[in-house]
Amino acid sequence: MKSLEPRRLPALSAAALVLLALAGCADPEAAATPGTGESAAPAENGIVYNLAPEQDRVRAEKDDELAAQVPADIAEDGKLTVGVSPFAVPLSVYATDDKTVIGNETDIAQLVADKLGLELDLQATSWENWPLKTQSGDFEAVFSNVGINGDRVQLFDFAPYRAAFMAFEAREDSELTVDGSDDISGKKVAVGSGTNQEKILLAWNKELEDAGKAPAELQYYGNDADTILALSSGRLDLNLSPYPSATYRENTREDLKIVGKVNAGWPSETLVAATTLRDNGFAEPIAAAINSTIEDGSYAEVLERWGLGDEAIPESTVVNAANFGK
Repeated sequence: MKSLEPRRLPALSAAALVLLALAGCADPEAAATPGTGESAAPAENGIVYNLAPEQDRVRAEKDDELAAQVPADIAEDGKLTVGVSPFAVPLSVYATDDKTVIGNETDIAQLVADKLGLELDLQATSWENWPLKTQSGDFEAVFSNVGINGDRVQLFDFAPYRAAFMAFEAREDSELTVDGSDDISGKKVAVGSGTNQEKILLAWNKELEDAGKAPAELQYYGNDADTILALSSGRLDLNLSPYPSATYRENTREDLKIVGKVNAGWPSETLVAATTLRDNGFAEPIAAAINSTIEDGSYAEVLERWGLGDEAIPESTVVNAANFGK
């Protein structure tokens, strides 16, 4: 069993830091919530979270015009091979049979595969492995809460499908509200190593130190179960995690609540996107497929199914090295 105590992290090599920059922007594993079975009654947000292997997913009709735009080497086997990290409700998680991958990410991938006339081939992977597996060709696309950033656009192209937010969680009886760096001064805050959450908190701590104020005390735990236990028991003041998972916990637990929200790309804005190899021509038909699902309503149906309607985007526009930041 892993220790419940926070751990100190060793110094990282330059190569390791590059990998973390690629793989750590919106790590779903940093906010994992294990499946506990299909909800018997609606959660506080009215959603019945179905965690059973029988999903009855929302499906879409094939669009022949879009299917014709899929690069030949990808269309050849008739499959869309998608990398996903199944560690966080409601993003992606193993169902109650411990083998079927379910969640919002897999449902969006299914819609795209349907529109492009491809069979969805889901491949589970650990979060840190998706960049290498995409570069090697093992994955044709990644749907795994990947946020767009400056490092990633050097290697990958993106088709956005959801807004990207982080949430500050606290105990239900907490009086804290987090709107900026001043609100975390002197507080114990849990965060995943190498994630965009950590990047934000380190920047906020610098703001505090420059202003002569006490920085937050960042706490690193071995896994999410330890983090949530520490938060619920009062050993932490706050936890900064991906907004969808924090929302799920707020709506299915009585002891935690969200007390603040920040864009994952702070101080700028970013989006969650389907990720493909740079310049292989696949991001464009994926974005077109997403837009088609937005138009026919299946996109909204999937987001609402997992309680993520407030992270809907109006349009998917390809982001790559040529247009990033413009």
